[in-house]
Amino acid sequence: MRRPPTVGQLASRIHALAARPGEWWHLVRFEPGGPVRVPLDSVDGIQLWLTTWPPGHRTDVHDHAGTEVSTVIAGEMAEVRIAADGVTEWRASRANRVRVHGGGHTHELTNPGPAYAITLHANLAV
Repeated sequence: MRRPPTVGQLASRIHALAARPGEWWHLVRFEPGGPVRVPLDSVDGIQLWLTTWPPGHRTDVHDHAGTEVSTVIAGEMAEVRIAADGVTEWRASRANRVRVHGGGHTHELTNPGPAYAITLHANLAV
């Protein structure tokens, strides 16, 4: 029986993809009405996609049933984490650093900057 990919393998796939913009940059779409999510690949149990976020856009509060990793390629993103006791934590996402989402934590993502943001994501394919 094959084991599912680890968080490290998800992060490795994101780093490798980020280093090859020629494979995905032409798929970036700048839509002012909301984020554009573009599926990229699904290989070896890992699903990859990119998202383009308009300035000021934020997601609804949500959680992830599984593990997801992401990295900011361009622009700014921030995460507001919401704890069970209602306490929130705001964390800026920096370019080229992998952020792990999952484990049942609730959060909201936002593009606080004046320009579009571009992120790459990986999770376990379902």
